[in-house]
Amino acid sequence: MRVSHLSLSDFRNYERAELALEPGANLILGRNGQGKTNLVEAIAYFASLRSHRVSNDAPLIRAHRDAAIARLRVESGARVVQLELQLNRSGPNRAQVNRNPVRQRELARWFAAVAFVPEDLTIVRGEPSGRRRFMDEALIARHPVAAGALADYERVVRQRTALLKSARGSGGRSALDSTIGLWDDQLVEYGTQIMVARRELIRDLGSPLSDGYQRLVEQDHRPGLSLQESVSAAISSDQVSRETSDAATLADVPRETLIAEFRSALDAVRSRELERGVTLVGPHRDDLMLQLNGLPVKGYASHGESWSFALSLKMGLASILRDESPAGDPVIILDDVFAELDAVRRERLMTAVSDFEQVIVTAAVEGDVPSGVPWNRIRIEAGAIVPESL
Repeated sequence: MRVSHLSLSDFRNYERAELALEPGANLILGRNGQGKTNLVEAIAYFASLRSHRVSNDAPLIRAHRDAAIARLRVESGARVVQLELQLNRSGPNRAQVNRNPVRQRELARWFAAVAFVPEDLTIVRGEPSGRRRFMDEALIARHPVAAGALADYERVVRQRTALLKSARGSGGRSALDSTIGLWDDQLVEYGTQIMVARRELIRDLGSPLSDGYQRLVEQDHRPGLSLQESVSAAISSDQVSRETSDAATLADVPRETLIAEFRSALDAVRSRELERGVTLVGPHRDDLMLQLNGLPVKGYASHGESWSFALSLKMGLASILRDESPAGDPVIILDDVFAELDAVRRERLMTAVSDFEQVIVTAAVEGDVPSGVPWNRIRIEAGAIVPESL
C-alpha cells in the first residue's frame, strides 16, 4: 500500500497543496514551522480518524475558514482508491470513497498507516489516556470496524455519566434505577467488544515488540505488556486491578465470562458512581502496563530506553498489520523522529522500516536522517511544496 498523491485545501497553514509521493523512501525537508508535520498529519488522519497532535478537528481548519478538505490517492497493487475528507468547523465531517459518500469511519477500511511521532514518548511516560489512545488507534488500524464500537462506547459513556450527574444533583435514585439498566446494557455490549479486541492486541504484540526492541537496542531487556482493567478491580476484594504478564490468559477468557464480570463490576460500584456522578468501570478507565526487565518503564527506564520501547511498540504494530492485511504493507510515517535519536538508533530504525513499501520521513535538518538511502526529496519553503530532483 502506498500514497501516490495528497491534495489539501484550507488545511492547517495550507490554502492549497499538492504533494506527489513515490514508492520507497520519501523525505520531506524544511525548517521548523514551515508545515512538514501538517502534511503527514493529514495523511495519518485517514488511518486513525483523528489527529495525533490535537484532541479535536478545529485546529486543522485554516484560520477564518469554515472547512478543510483533504484528498488522498491510495494505491495497492493495481487498485487505486480516492479518499476524501471534509472537516467542518460546525456540523459533522463528510467523507467520500471514489466520490461516493460514506461515513467517516469507513475511510480506515481503505488505508492503513503507522506514524512514529515525537508525541509517542507520552505512551511510555505520560498518563493512561495516552496508552489507551495507542491501543484504540491500533484497534482501528487492525480492525477498521472497531472505529464504530469505539465511537458508540464513547457516546454511551457520555450519556450514562450525564444521567449519573443528573441523579446525583436531584437525588433521584428511583429515576436512575428505572433507566440506568438501558445504558448498562449498551456499556457492556460495546465495552466488551473493545476489551476483547485489546486483549487480543496485547497478546499478539508481545513477540513483535520483543523483536523490534532487539533490533533497535541489540540487548535483551525483556520488554513486556499487560493490561490493568477497571472491571477486574471492581470485582476483586482488595480493589486492585488484576494484571497478568501472560496476555494469552486474558485473551482466552470467553466473551460470556467477560460480560458477566462487567455486569458484576457495575453492580459493585453503583453506589460510588451515584456519589461521584462518574462511570467508574470500562475500557475508558483501563491502562496498558509496560515493563523492561520486570520493572515499569515509567519511572525506571532511561530516556533512550523509553524511546526504544515506544518505537518498538509502533514497529510491532506495523509488523502485525503487514502480516494480516490483504492490501499489503501499511504506510510508515516518521515525523521528525530521527532528531530525537542518536546516530546508532537512527540507522537501526531506518533499517527496520526500509523494506516497507512506502516510508515518509520529515526532518528539519537533512543531517539528522540516515545517509545512503535513495530518498525522493521534497522541500518545504515558506509553506510551499517544492519538489527536488535526486
